[in-house]
Amino acid sequence: MASSKREINEKKFSFWEENDLGRLYWFEIDGKFGWKARYLKQVDKDDITIKFWQEIYNNLGILEEIHEKYPEDKGHVKLNKDDY
Repeated sequence: MASSKREINEKKFSFWEENDLGRLYWFEIDGKFGWKARYLKQVDKDDITIKFWQEIYNNLGILEEIHEKYPEDKGHVKLNKDDY
């Protein structure tokens, strides 16, 4: 029996919350030096992907980089201290 898109997303992502667009899914991976990567996926009410991106946080929990991967791969964008 095929799983629904929602069931598949719930298996892949550790966390999710409902929002105005549909659902936001995410999970985190710890890096070697105290940094972490958070992967986020915004879907619509039918669990169709609207946006998928990665956020990189330093060892103090400060967002350092964003890498938007979908709908267009924009590469890693380092944030300025003015962006915090």
